[in-house]
Amino acid sequence: MNRRLTALSVLLGALAGPASSAAAEPVPALLVADLDDDDADGVPDGEQPRVPPSPDLLALRGPRGAAPAAIPAGVRLLVDGSPVQPGSAIPANARRVELQATRAGRSEIALAGRTVAISAFEIRAIDGAGRRIDMARSHASLQRTPPDRLGDDPFGNLDDPDAIRLLVIGAPDDVPVTLDVHSAAPSGKVIDRLSSVPLGHVPCPEDVPPGLVCGSTRPLRAVADDIDRNHPMIADRSVKGEVGGALVVALPGGTKLQTIRVAGPRTSPLGPLGRTRARLRILMVRPRAGGPPPMGGDDAGALAIARAEVERANALWGACGVSFGPPEELDISFVDPPRPHLLAIGCDHGLPASGGAIRVRVDGHEVTAAIAPRMRPDAAARAVAAAIAAAGFSVRLSDNPVIGAGAHGTTDVLVRRPGGALATIEPPASGALSTDATLTACIGAVELDDGLQHFSDTDAIAGTVEERALLKAFDDGDPATVDVVMVPSFAGGGRIGESFIFADGGAIRNTIIEDRAGLRADRASFALSHELGHVLLDEPGHPDDFGIDTPTRLMDADAANASAYGPRRLTVDECARAIRQSGGPPGRNEGGSRAPAPRGAAGAPDGAGAPPGGAAAAARQGPGGATGFQPSGPVPLLAPWPLAPLGRER
Repeated sequence: MNRRLTALSVLLGALAGPASSAAAEPVPALLVADLDDDDADGVPDGEQPRVPPSPDLLALRGPRGAAPAAIPAGVRLLVDGSPVQPGSAIPANARRVELQATRAGRSEIALAGRTVAISAFEIRAIDGAGRRIDMARSHASLQRTPPDRLGDDPFGNLDDPDAIRLLVIGAPDDVPVTLDVHSAAPSGKVIDRLSSVPLGHVPCPEDVPPGLVCGSTRPLRAVADDIDRNHPMIADRSVKGEVGGALVVALPGGTKLQTIRVAGPRTSPLGPLGRTRARLRILMVRPRAGGPPPMGGDDAGALAIARAEVERANALWGACGVSFGPPEELDISFVDPPRPHLLAIGCDHGLPASGGAIRVRVDGHEVTAAIAPRMRPDAAARAVAAAIAAAGFSVRLSDNPVIGAGAHGTTDVLVRRPGGALATIEPPASGALSTDATLTACIGAVELDDGLQHFSDTDAIAGTVEERALLKAFDDGDPATVDVVMVPSFAGGGRIGESFIFADGGAIRNTIIEDRAGLRADRASFALSHELGHVLLDEPGHPDDFGIDTPTRLMDADAANASAYGPRRLTVDECARAIRQSGGPPGRNEGGSRAPAPRGAAGAPDGAGAPPGGAAAAARQGPGGATGFQPSGPVPLLAPWPLAPLGRER
């Protein structure tokens, strides 16, 4: 193969020299069929009407003004990136004159009185079922299955939807013995390398012309992290990858041959899945006002921990083509616990009123609201809100759904000062908050020194009063983001993360709470990735709650295992469900506008939010969308994120 590389310099010198000899070059110039898509426009470079500069092309120094006598099939002569038709002269002012191969084989091109011999080989990607993968119109995908041994035939078909074989087609003297494969990030930076991947002789596909031979790699796996990468069963055929990046096939020593991009599963109930993006807003809640961050020792340490957690989520959800964006671009804020600003009417169980009064102090102002018999919590809350508003404060109401042990849904009264800052709600100077014998009232106080009081199965749909006071204080009203709230700990132990989803119909939606125990669990549990699954799938349950226990699945309820067989896999059906439940119509740019819609406490006065299916249904199948579905939330959480040329992603 190295002998072939010298042919490039021989050809350049011959074309620039005197045209006194018509003899063919002793060694053909070796090209690779240009079937990939360097500019990420979805069209193979070998079919484009204009081709950008690429190492796949053979640059010629001349001759200007000459016309090729013939251009053989399988080769294109490019002038400034555009193909030259047979008989057309090369302009004297041409800046680029290049040869491009489009298929394997040997041929000759007559140019300026010289006959230049050309040899081209082709690289194809083959899936586990033996089907060809179009390197421009399709893509590679990250592994969704645990490591497994190959069968007796290492080049045969296998039950792996993501592994690919590289098939090299060419003349016997042109096919290399080994290839290098490296993976690149969207930035173009090299992530990982597989050097000297051996090729084994295999029968050629039926469409390969006689006289050519074929060599194949064993099935290669693009994996999410070093745990999969270094598993001894597959380490010699695995390479770490990243959604939005690419697998780059190169000659030994580094000359790039072809590239295939990395996106979501190629086959799903919705068709091929491309790349989508969800936006996170991370709040790091200090244990007390002015205290240290919830984890990491200092703010810099906490930032590093949060970014590493999102990077792990990117790796696992990359199996579905989902990204949460570059960790260094995360929206992360450090906040103090909110002051008591929430008054929960009905507390948890929502009993109707018997008659009495609710009395509170708001920033020192005594406020009293009369409660009539048989008032439900929502009606009583409106009476309280009117009394507080009359005292000069801004009030919003947030209605909660009925919990499992409740009579009626409760309502939270959220109070702010005229300037927007949280007001302070306290008990009255004397007496009880509620003089009603059955209708209770509770002040939502967030005290994290003893851990956050978390919900149970009974009140998961609404959350505890302390959780509601914390989350509703920082709700930004944007239903297109997922809020991730990191706290020092949950009370009582045993809980490392929880989520509030749209399907439950509560006032808190698309929100996750994680504590430092979840971060310590690291890749044994993937706490953030798991909770993101509940939000994106819009599903409160787990696959093993009523089905087969599969501890390798990310959404397993109780698995904890930091090996390659731990809870880290997403099924293709889960990928499709995430798009159905949280995706948007194809073509919506990830930086596009977001329709305003209420969410929980920051929404309309009754806190009911917008009805499901508020976004338009997809018009066609494609990355980030599918025919006929509507997202379950008021606006999509997942927006299509088209692939950009490597190194040019904004």
